Amino acid sequence: MHTLITNLNSLWKVTLAGLLLGAGLPMVFAVGVRFWSAAEPVTADGRVARRDYLALSVAILCFGLIIAAIITGILYTAKAFIAARFGVHLFGQS
Repeated sequence: MHTLITNLNSLWKVTLAGLLLGAGLPMVFAVGVRFWSAAEPVTADGRVARRDYLALSVAILCFGLIIAAIITGILYTAKAFIAARFGVHLFGQS
C-alpha cells in the first residue's frame, strides 16, 4: 500500500509538470501572439490606428517568459557539462 501511495504522489507531480510545460508554454505563446496582433489595430482603409501599448507590453512579457523557459531548459540539460568544464553549479550541487 505504501508503494501505491508513493507512486500516486509522484504521478500527480509529473502530470502537473507535463501540463504546465507541455500545454502551458504553447498557451502562453498563443496569448502573446494574440496580444501582439491586437497591439496595432488596422482600420478599414488599411491604416494603422493608435497603437495599444498595454497589449504590446503583455505580448512582450509573454515572449520573454517563453525565452526564459527555453534558456532555463537548455541550461538545466547542460548543467553537468557546465559544472564539469567551468566549475559553475547553476542549479545547486548535484
